[in-house]
Amino acid sequence: MAERSNWNQQIIDEFHANGGKVGGNFEGAPLVLVHHIGRKSGKEYVNPLAYLPKDGDHDSIYIFASKAGAPIDPDWYHNLVTAGEATVEVGTETYPVTVTEITGDERDRIYDKQVEHMPGFGDYAVKTEGIRKIPVLELKRR
Repeated sequence: MAERSNWNQQIIDEFHANGGKVGGNFEGAPLVLVHHIGRKSGKEYVNPLAYLPKDGDHDSIYIFASKAGAPIDPDWYHNLVTAGEATVEVGTETYPVTVTEITGDERDRIYDKQVEHMPGFGDYAVKTEGIRKIPVLELKRR
């Protein structure tokens, strides 16, 4: 876990140093920093995540609880769904959001669009097939 925390912190630091842009695995991808409160610990966490802008709505983005194709959902997903709200950093802007889980055909359409933009998400879906369906969350500016 400490290794993962250190990796996240490096991305967060690079994000802040470069106005929301980073290299490595996220180079060229839209990246958001999601600030959330642990549902059990009460601690604040920050997770860097790739996102998909919502067509025609500059106040909404989609994030994907892929956990790189792990068999369980990431903790941040449970924290966001439980709280129903968070704060995000997109580029140099920070603002509060409402969290809504997207399901059914709409979820599938959005996830497929993310795979078009970032094919690695297709690999994550293959890894989780028959185990779990990767959740899609909409984060809408409040």
